[in-house]
This record gives sequence, structure tokens and C-alpha cells, in this order.
Amino acid sequence: MAATVEHNVLSLANGVRMPRLLYGTAWKKERTEHLVRQAIRIGFRGIDTACQPKHYNEAGVGAAVMHALGDGLHRSELFLQTKFTPRSGHDPKRIPYDPDASIATQVEQSFAVSLRNLRTAYVDSLLLHSPYPREAHTVEAWRAMEGIVDRGGAKQIGISNCYSLRTLRALYDASRIKPAVLQNRFYAETDYDVALRAFCRERRIVYQSFWTLTANPHLLADETVRLLAMKHGRTPAQVLFRYLTQVDVVPLTGTTSEAHMREDLAIFEFELTETEIKAISALL
Repeated sequence: MAATVEHNVLSLANGVRMPRLLYGTAWKKERTEHLVRQAIRIGFRGIDTACQPKHYNEAGVGAAVMHALGDGLHRSELFLQTKFTPRSGHDPKRIPYDPDASIATQVEQSFAVSLRNLRTAYVDSLLLHSPYPREAHTVEAWRAMEGIVDRGGAKQIGISNCYSLRTLRALYDASRIKPAVLQNRFYAETDYDVALRAFCRERRIVYQSFWTLTANPHLLADETVRLLAMKHGRTPAQVLFRYLTQVDVVPLTGTTSEAHMREDLAIFEFELTETEIKAISALL
């Protein structure tokens, strides 16, 4: 999957440097700028957002990024990831592109809005927020995203909310620029995407997990995880996040607590043994 693995950064074969833990900005609304500024100040260097006003305040992320750059942070030190959301994923009253235009035009218009919102000349990662019901439409959107990579607007592209191995394989086979990221909800209902994650490992696709803590209270309460937390002097959440980073998953955390932000970043201060990793894997 990765050409090089540093302490808390994946250096990918395509030249992109992706933090191994990302700050997710969904549902933050008017608090987005404050929380992203706080996350960057504490040490987060990877921010996930979307051009989807229904669930994200992308402009708030951009304001926070501008503040960080004004404080001396260089743009190259940040990993910014946004998404193009198909029409069905929007509030009909707040679609950031012409809903009657072609899919390719919708992608272009949405991306132009993202660049304005984020106040950047490029993004490090652009995701298709979900596949379309029709494969041909997914491919049409992907072709437009490939064009954005060709002209330097995005360093890599990927897909989110894709829970079908057949769908991901078809996209991979049809694509000229291969998916670099799969971002999915990480939960028991989809068997923790075991087959998809195996496909990602084989094809050097980074698997990103969201809803990682919220969907898994049973894992956090499991005796195996609790005992490991006690052993390492950490919280169960830290143990689960650390486990995921050690099995090549990049988790998103959306916490609004400064204390939890610090705890999340502190997962790289300890390491689970191979035996401990196997014990947690047995729970999934």
C-alpha cells in the first residue's frame, strides 16, 4: 500500500504524504472553523471535508487553513481531502453545482467551489462521495476526476461509501488513474469490510475508516481491549485507533473535545505487539 511508513505519516507511491490519522469535519456546522483551527494547533495535519453543505462547512475548513498558514504553517505540511457528492446526497436547496448539468460538469463545478472554499490551488485527495446506482455514471464522474488530477488540481482520487467489492473492482478495472483511497464506515454490519480491505492491500489502496468509535461501543467495552488499555496505560479508544493504524487503516476522528484530540494524536507514543494485534483482529 505504501512506499514508506513513517511514525505517523504514510508516504505513498504516488508521492502523496498522508497522515495516519485524519480529523473529520462532518456535522461541525458553525463550529467547524474553531474546531479545525484547534485540531491543527494541537498537531493534526490531515483534514477531511466535502463540498456537501448538508453535512459539511467546507468554507469553515478553508478559514481555519488560512489562519494556520498565516501562523507560519506551510501548505505542503497539510493534507486536505474533500469530496464530490452526487446530487442524491445533497439538500435539494443547497446543491453547489447545476443539478441539471452533465455529471462531468457537476464534478467540475463542485471542485471549483471546493477550491474557493478551501482557499487553495489544489487538494491532496479528492473522493467520489459515493458510487452511483449505475456504473456508467460512476465512471463518468471518475473520468472528470481523472481530468482534475491531470491538470494538477488533485494529487490523488478515491471513493467513499463503497461497500461492494464488485463495484470497487469494476471501478478499478475501468479507471485510468486508479483509486488511491477507499473511505468507509467501519462497523460490524459490513463485517468490517474484510474483503474490501484485502482488495485494498493487494491494489495499494489506502483504506480510511469513519464512524470508527461511534459504531463500535462493543469493541471499546470488550475485555480484550480494556485489558490492553490498562496494560499500556491508555484508553480503549486509543487502543482501537492504534490497532487500526498498525493494520494499515487510516482512521478519521471527529471529536470536538480538545482532550480527546490530544489523546488521539498520542496513539503513536505506543505500539501493540503482533500477539496483541491478532487478539483484536479476532474480535472483528
